[in-house]
Amino acid sequence: MQVFDKVLDDLKYRLGHVRWPDQLEGLGWERGTEINYLQLLVSYWCKQFDWRKQEAELNRFSQFRCNVDGIDVHFIHQKGKGPNPMPIILTHGWPDSYIRYQKIIPLLTDPASYGGDTKDSFDVIVPSLPGFGFSSPFKHSGMNNYRVSELWAKLMTEKLGYSKFTAAGGDVGSGVTRYLALNHPELLMGIHITDIGIIRDLMISQDNAKLSEEELNYRKSAAEWIPNEGGYMSIQSTKPQTIAYGLSDSPVGLAAWIIEKFRGWSDCNGDLEQKFSKDELLTNIMIYWVTNTIGSSARIYYENMHSLPAIGRIDVPTGIALFPADILLPPKEWAERNLNITRFTTMPRGGHFTAMEEPELLAKEIRAFFRPYRIKNKNQ
Repeated sequence: MQVFDKVLDDLKYRLGHVRWPDQLEGLGWERGTEINYLQLLVSYWCKQFDWRKQEAELNRFSQFRCNVDGIDVHFIHQKGKGPNPMPIILTHGWPDSYIRYQKIIPLLTDPASYGGDTKDSFDVIVPSLPGFGFSSPFKHSGMNNYRVSELWAKLMTEKLGYSKFTAAGGDVGSGVTRYLALNHPELLMGIHITDIGIIRDLMISQDNAKLSEEELNYRKSAAEWIPNEGGYMSIQSTKPQTIAYGLSDSPVGLAAWIIEKFRGWSDCNGDLEQKFSKDELLTNIMIYWVTNTIGSSARIYYENMHSLPAIGRIDVPTGIALFPADILLPPKEWAERNLNITRFTTMPRGGHFTAMEEPELLAKEIRAFFRPYRIKNKNQ
């Protein structure tokens, strides 16, 4: 993976010729990305950020591209160190990218080097979603969470040769992982997720008497969150092509669109750099910029809104780890009715970007959840 110099030269020119909007006096982040922080970030981006250094770090992982049903899927395939590594496919979301799992990969492939047990090692596969980063965009409509899960099943079995495997994810990755388990239970030893997303059947339920107090509280929280924080989702699920023009043409616009979510959804108490360095934030933004995929990535919201089939109960063993600062934490009762929950853990800290914010906590939880299924699979 290497970006052409002309792409970086063009970016540098654009960062040096920004037309800034104004901002009302006395405001911070209440109405969107705060201008003073964004100007500092852009100055760092233009004058100090070293893409080639970050590129070299990413290239330390074993990366590949292969064609699955007409999509050139980019993925990391990092082999585990241990007697019997368990294969796991990790699926990211939006507006992160495959680098969501950059910190956690060595913790899973080589746990012994980080205070864990070599018997808990994994072969880690981290694909880029279609239309995200270095995976090719899809040319026709219908590429929703269900369709992505079908690509992943073929990637893991037909392309990589695994007869059984495990899966985990968050955000879009949670939905993809659940469809994978629903439609291919024979392939999955277990799944692990960190969120459910917006639970629409709770939002439209008319029978309050059948809902628990926790479920009613969830519905109230979601009804408040969607109109106040879900504007991006409304745009991307209705008119993604319109927003694509501005975000594809302006790196500053792209940065503003993305970092607002990192600040709002993480456990950073309003200070982004409590959890993410400028280099981390900008490397993620660069994945979208150098591949020109912010527009194609937004389409998955439209597809999931308009073409996603209903999902039924999942019987594959499922672990959920809830991070307290994440968005709309799912009620435990709902989760237990709709998934075969065998481990439900409330984590001590962390937000939506789990593997970036708290990689050690998440890696420990993933290893603990899948440990019994290693033994079961070995004995079969």
